[in-house]
Amino acid sequence: MTTTATRTRMPTHLLPGLALAASAVVVSWFMSRLGVSALLVAIVLGVIVGNAVRLPASLEPGIAFASKRLLRAGIVVLGLQLTLGDIWALGPGMIAVVIAVVTIGILSTLWIGRRLGVSPTQTLLIACGFSICGAAAVAAIDGVIDADDDEVVTAVGLVVAFGTAMIGLVPLLAGLVGLSPAQTGLWAGASIHEVAQVVAVGGSLGAAALSAAVIVKLARVLLLAPVMAVISVRRRRQGSTTGKRPPIIPLFVAGFLAMVILRSVGLVPDVVVGAASTVQTVLLSAAMFALGTGARFAAFRKLGAGPFVLAAISTVIVGAVGLTGTLLVGA
Repeated sequence: MTTTATRTRMPTHLLPGLALAASAVVVSWFMSRLGVSALLVAIVLGVIVGNAVRLPASLEPGIAFASKRLLRAGIVVLGLQLTLGDIWALGPGMIAVVIAVVTIGILSTLWIGRRLGVSPTQTLLIACGFSICGAAAVAAIDGVIDADDDEVVTAVGLVVAFGTAMIGLVPLLAGLVGLSPAQTGLWAGASIHEVAQVVAVGGSLGAAALSAAVIVKLARVLLLAPVMAVISVRRRRQGSTTGKRPPIIPLFVAGFLAMVILRSVGLVPDVVVGAASTVQTVLLSAAMFALGTGARFAAFRKLGAGPFVLAAISTVIVGAVGLTGTLLVGA
């Protein structure tokens, strides 16, 4: 009887907070039709709401559910956007470039972050967000390390700001260097932070460039799983031998990989893939809003200029590695 009662109460318990998050998703969705990132709109709305009013306690369970469970569900669904065949078709040279971008981007950003005095968690969020797949990577890493909300919001904001700037800079610089549209697409996919930002650049260069850009970008997304596995292993080694230790592969990362495999073997119809893209945006937007409500302006002031300087340097490093690799192997 107690178990049944608990099960019936839980959904009602979560509804107020989830309803607020759903309202933010609707606003974000309409804004995305105007070319603005839905995830950015959602997290900005969360920050505004969280700082403008004192949210009642009745909203907290639903908000917490969105920031954790819906976030992880969104990462799982993201796996349906990837196929191993498309990535393998890039060839060993471009795959090596992708690995170099992610590896050098993360390691160099972590090293520079320590020198700048940026907190380890903030540095890790920026390193992975800028080197792998933007806001989705920031949110996924937060699911493993449990960073402060203001650090997550800062990392997402920096990803959007610097990635958006690259939408104009990459084609401009590509023209100065003499890259072809196809090479520019490869460079965009290897260097720009968000999938949507990569699409914006590739789409302006033609169908071939768009296809190349998106596939290279999704190859970077695929590396989210091994990076998170490495982070989990390090946390296990650094943690206490008593008590609960974090799993080597978090369950939602295993789900992400399972979705990649299902899509790769052709078990997922195209219509489902299209719907999954919408579901992914909805889930991650709700999670971004929930995370935003926990950020406080006072906490941002304490962060200082370090994260912004680190983000700028990380952008340059990732872009430089991507450009070098494209010049060496890109057709």
